[in-house]
Amino acid sequence: MIASRSAAFVDLMLPWAIASASVPIVALAPLAIVWFGIAHGSKIAIVTLMTFFPTFVSTARGLVTVSPVSLELMRSYAASEWHLFARLRLPHALPFLFTALRACTTLAMIGAVVSEFFGGPMKSLGVYIKSSASLFQTRQAWAAILVTCALGLAFYGAVALAERLAMPWRADGPTR
Repeated sequence: MIASRSAAFVDLMLPWAIASASVPIVALAPLAIVWFGIAHGSKIAIVTLMTFFPTFVSTARGLVTVSPVSLELMRSYAASEWHLFARLRLPHALPFLFTALRACTTLAMIGAVVSEFFGGPMKSLGVYIKSSASLFQTRQAWAAILVTCALGLAFYGAVALAERLAMPWRADGPTR
């Protein structure tokens, strides 16, 4: 909501987004384990860091690039700020949001698996890939990599389905 009202806020957040996207995950994962523990907290922190800012920047772009003519028309009908947001800005931002979410499904998988390389449950994909590769068990490593790819495709498909349900007017859009 703040992003829809203030382009300056978006401009303020942009350097943080660029900085967070520039940090190598292999450098940050061990620190996340120290800060958040070896359990799920560190993995959630890594995935959140990798996906929040791309999603924020894209969605904010959708919120602030609403047609001035549309804004003026709604204001001429005495639309409240809430109505402007719910009826104009948010629907306009949905394609931007879902584009970011589709892109972030791969980032989330990469973040989760790589963070498991540095510490995770023994039965996690990241640990399994790392241990199989280090023992030169290439078939097992590739099998786990393919499972990771299948999960990534499933998450991507889930986001594409959610997009289709949220925006039925774009059913013939880019997800088809």
